[in-house]
Amino acid sequence: MSHTNENSYQANQPSNESESSYQAQHKPSSEFESRAAYLEHELSIMQPKRWRINIPFKDYRFELEDLIPALAATIGKIVMVAAVVAAFAGPLGLSDSFVVENTRFEMLIAAIFFVILFSGFINPTANLAGTHGPMIPLIPLIVASGGHPLALGLLVGFFGLLLSISKGGSKLMALTSDGVRGGLLIYLGAIGLLSQLKSITNWANGIEMGYIAFVVILSTIIMYALLARWGMRWLSIPLGSGIALLIALALGAPFEFVTEPGIPPLSPTYWWGEETGWKMGLPDLGAFISVAPFAILAVAMWSPDVMGQRVFQEMNYPKKANKVLMNVDDTMGVAAIRQAFGSVLGGGNLASSWGTYIIPAAIAKRPIPAGAILTGIMCIVAALWGYPMDLAVWPPVLSVALIVGVFMPLLEAGMQMTRSTTSSQSAGIVVFASAFVNPVFGWSMTMLLDNLGLIGDKERGKTLRRTDRWVIPGITFVVLLVIMAAVDMLPGIPGFIAH
Repeated sequence: MSHTNENSYQANQPSNESESSYQAQHKPSSEFESRAAYLEHELSIMQPKRWRINIPFKDYRFELEDLIPALAATIGKIVMVAAVVAAFAGPLGLSDSFVVENTRFEMLIAAIFFVILFSGFINPTANLAGTHGPMIPLIPLIVASGGHPLALGLLVGFFGLLLSISKGGSKLMALTSDGVRGGLLIYLGAIGLLSQLKSITNWANGIEMGYIAFVVILSTIIMYALLARWGMRWLSIPLGSGIALLIALALGAPFEFVTEPGIPPLSPTYWWGEETGWKMGLPDLGAFISVAPFAILAVAMWSPDVMGQRVFQEMNYPKKANKVLMNVDDTMGVAAIRQAFGSVLGGGNLASSWGTYIIPAAIAKRPIPAGAILTGIMCIVAALWGYPMDLAVWPPVLSVALIVGVFMPLLEAGMQMTRSTTSSQSAGIVVFASAFVNPVFGWSMTMLLDNLGLIGDKERGKTLRRTDRWVIPGITFVVLLVIMAAVDMLPGIPGFIAH
């Protein structure tokens, strides 16, 4: 299923009062031939309200399937936030205990103020505000350039709000063809899959039990194939992670709980103190200037990120379920607010759309809100209890969860979108250009070439207005190219921002 109309990416309009309510149209699952039919009916009758209160059991229901994306999202959140905070902490000389406490603090911020409140009640078509993984490799350069986490967070929030208010995200989505999107998904899926296979293999070899990785991955392949055959792939994350945990423990892999229950410091004055928390004080004007290019790049990366995630809803939801599709601009707006708010409080997270939530949710044929509330609860429990954080980051559990819950679905969706000759041509260029520089370069360059009619569907290019055909894609590519050159992301071209 593909929604190429620009309006489908913009704000979903509230339901007319004359339409039957969700409660009136709801039917018990026993009245349907299959579980999938019931879940698709639920998606098609939901009428989520934007920026108004949505009440559980009145506007949506909780289902067993909501636990799957909630579990995957919690695992992903622990890992990604810890990775971002650690990337800051290393160059700044901060301790491991700082990383743990700030990660806990960030999980509470996300869960209480945004995951539950915004995605669960106020705007159920805005995906959860998660973590911006592609920015992690750039964080040491940000610190070396004199960057300050608070300055970076505020500017990302500012530029993100501009993109959301101007509906720039939905516009760029509409100008990206299926071939370009499919190629981006294939690249991200393949790179992520190879990365996790390498990670679990290195871990097993590091403890001199290399056979554990082989047995775990072989079992995962068999499990994933069987679940796909039975139409139960939505079970792949809990089942795969559980099997990986049991196999690794049974084969003698060492594991221990180290994170004890506790509450992190909650005061912004602690986190932004001169001698406490980040030990950096408040940023000056120079700090804002030095992080500005990185903030623009971070927000620019949101579009291909969100694009890859929404595809899963389009492919797994019934055509009548357009009202529950992720609203791109609202998602970016909430991520921007969450970024600024979290940074002011003292968190080190960099926000983006939460991929480890929305992809499993789409595969399980579930809308955003119910699972969002469960995700928030799980994150709060994990942050305060401590022990679940150790389980989530244990390599066998983590790698298998990401492989079956994110990277394999990315690969499969990309392949489904590139079946025609024209779409596969665009997809090939995206993969080529992304491998050469990075996915942002690959997406922006191929979008321009595709809309000009130089590759892909030449007839599609002829139907676009001049502004859509080359002005917007051209400006997007040039701006991103200059920023990437500035921060030393182009091969062979030295960055002109001081290291």
